[in-house]
Amino acid sequence: MSDDTMAPPTSQPGAEPDGLLRDRRSVLRCAAIAAMVGASAPILAACGSGDSTTGAGPTTGSSSGPTSAPTTAPSSSAPTTGGSSSAPSGKVLGAVSDVPVGGGKVFADAKVVVTQPTAGQFKGFSAVCTHQGNPIGSVEGGQIICPFHQSHFSITDGSPVSGPAQTPLPAVNVAVSGTNVVQTA
Repeated sequence: MSDDTMAPPTSQPGAEPDGLLRDRRSVLRCAAIAAMVGASAPILAACGSGDSTTGAGPTTGSSSGPTSAPTTAPSSSAPTTGGSSSAPSGKVLGAVSDVPVGGGKVFADAKVVVTQPTAGQFKGFSAVCTHQGNPIGSVEGGQIICPFHQSHFSITDGSPVSGPAQTPLPAVNVAVSGTNVVQTA
């Protein structure tokens, strides 16, 4: 009979396994919260310098960076096609042709949404909703849309148009380099 009482605690439906479950649940909850909080640091860093840029670290290009930095392509109506030595350098997000006039494209890997409100004018914004930090899903009908709680943002300036979000999407510096849209520092 002593063999039956020597069974490991996990096989007993009593107090100790229940306590372990509570401890595991607490650890998992804390890990999930830490992951959500920790995920915001790379997102904010993504608003700054790219993976292979030189010089400035992520703190110099935070979402509250200077508003005087250009966030659009050159003001000409055509994308920059001139000499490659003067073309902006940065992390390539995608082809200019991927960003429709009056719309935009979400570059999920870079956590950036690029819009083209008018022909040749490219705007970049964080692709992380300011409501609860969910990823932006699409650009439709001239608005940037978060599918989780239906926050809609302007493709022109990232300001909230409808939904629970009250804060604009942070600007991300983008430019046209040849046939590509690049994220600049």
